[in-house]
Amino acid sequence: MSLTLERGTRLVVATHNPGKARELAEILEGRFILVAAGELGLPEPDETETTFVGNALLKARAAADASGLVALADDSGLSVKALGGAPGIYSARWAGPEKDFGLAIRNVEARLEEAAATDPSAWFTCALAVAWPNGPAVVVEGRVDGTLTFPPRGDLGFGYDPIFVPEGHSLTFGEMAPLTKDGMSHRSRAFVKLKAALL
Repeated sequence: MSLTLERGTRLVVATHNPGKARELAEILEGRFILVAAGELGLPEPDETETTFVGNALLKARAAADASGLVALADDSGLSVKALGGAPGIYSARWAGPEKDFGLAIRNVEARLEEAAATDPSAWFTCALAVAWPNGPAVVVEGRVDGTLTFPPRGDLGFGYDPIFVPEGHSLTFGEMAPLTKDGMSHRSRAFVKLKAALL
């Protein structure tokens, strides 16, 4: 079996998050026909792994095996140095069952205040996995470093974007035009590695 993806291949994106599905579609530059796991009514697997790579692989395998299509999954999150790397793989869980990232951002701020933290260093990690139905898989990881800022600024991104300022910039991901963010994000860095591996 050849581990390459031809342009126009139909891929299932293993996410129920419309913002993430949209961002992955933009990064994939229209190369593939994408259908989200949510649209196919696929269940969300429990993320039981302890790393971004482990969870991305778990989600890709579950979506590929359930749909019979090649699946692309992303597991990503924000890690804060002063919080020992939290929320990390639990980034989405900090947003609660309603996926309320306003709540997640308030949680980060509250934890930093409790810790009387002065170091604003943080980073986003993205693991991307591609899995073939009942077959092999490829997984890569990208990271972007930066600092946190409060109060949140901008409404162009999703998740923790409004509090994250990437290194060398003054705007948060939430204030950046999608094309600008896509040029430097953790997701685009992981995708560069994935392209090198598969395309």
